[in-house]
Amino acid sequence: MSASVAASPSSFLPIPPARDIPLTFTASLKSWWHAGEKQGAAAEERLLRRLPFFVPEKMPTSSAGDSPVIARTERLDLAAPKHYLNTLSIKSTNTVPNAPPPAVVLHGYGAGLGFFFRNYPALATWAGHRGTDVYALDWLGMGRSARVPFHVKAKRDDVVGRVREAEAFFVDSLEEWRDKMGLDKMTLIGHSLGAYFSVAYALRYPTRVNKLILLSPAGVTRDPNNLTMPSRELTDTGDSASSANARPATSASTSAVSHIRNEQRAARNQESRTMKLVTYLWEEGWSPFQLVRSTLFWGPMLVGKYSSRRFSSLTEDETRDMHEYILNITLSKGSGEYCISHILAPFAHARMPLVDRISALKMPITFVYGEHDWMDPVGGLQSLQQLREAGNHFGRMFVIPSAGHHLYLENPRAVDDLLIQELDLTDKQH
Repeated sequence: MSASVAASPSSFLPIPPARDIPLTFTASLKSWWHAGEKQGAAAEERLLRRLPFFVPEKMPTSSAGDSPVIARTERLDLAAPKHYLNTLSIKSTNTVPNAPPPAVVLHGYGAGLGFFFRNYPALATWAGHRGTDVYALDWLGMGRSARVPFHVKAKRDDVVGRVREAEAFFVDSLEEWRDKMGLDKMTLIGHSLGAYFSVAYALRYPTRVNKLILLSPAGVTRDPNNLTMPSRELTDTGDSASSANARPATSASTSAVSHIRNEQRAARNQESRTMKLVTYLWEEGWSPFQLVRSTLFWGPMLVGKYSSRRFSSLTEDETRDMHEYILNITLSKGSGEYCISHILAPFAHARMPLVDRISALKMPITFVYGEHDWMDPVGGLQSLQQLREAGNHFGRMFVIPSAGHHLYLENPRAVDDLLIQELDLTDKQH
């Protein structure tokens, strides 16, 4: 069953095309001047209008025709004043008894729900076929969710206090969102820091989590000398796996993990001395987005250099739309981004590693890494061992070929096939 609709995006109110990625100071200044909430909403909608089952705000759901699913965005208000979570709902139009729990997609650090535009069609087809729903949301203080003040009261040397406060900022808002949405259980699909928060949520609310699917998760390993290299996010180019040539995910063998780590060792040997400055700024609580905002008019050019290089696997139109989306997220008021130095030490080493906490979980957990990932996959292997020793034999780990940290964008077909496989497998395990 395909997730198609009778209506076409051309029947919706038009949205101006995204601006070209700025190559000059003048173009960068114009982009900076026009950035804002309205432009951010338009940038998100440009990405989502690629979904044939998406219905823009203020359009009647009847415009979706006889589609098995309907996708819409909304702001879900939380209890605290001016707190809300930006949400994408992909809802089945034909719910069935005993449908599997809905899947909830959770983005990584400083990203947003628009990053998964290539994966929603496959997830929507699954939802329509199984009579369930798929959701994606922006974490509080990130994406297009409320940019509320982020403060940690614990002192710098109180590591546990800092981590607990930072995690609670995100975990508590996710739990309030779940309650308001009326969901009993969820399968959480988290990427990077979103995967970290997914585990933190499961540790606190284990009865609300059906399964965890962790895409290139952050904060797993305990080794401060691990090979994770967040600086590669600024230097890596996007891998490209066409639909015709995309290889499927493979089980994470010892040789596959060794291949990833050998590549990471080679990259670390070439790392710049400027990382000392990055380490200092990290410990002082600066975020990468704060640095970009501090450049003012040059910000759009800096984001453009990143977008063009990092998402080179996308088409030209997709890259331009992604740039506009990332730019407006980056230039928004700083909020949840300031969590990073409380949760992770420099080089993405967790202050309270998940590998030391994950054995408490009893639900199925799947780790997924890219073949050219900059997250050290050894943390995944160590976690599987911890789970097995604790009696949880539903841990699995896969490698996505021709993909790096943003594996869901760089080899969407392999990731989509794996996600559907894992979502369906959950039913057989329970």
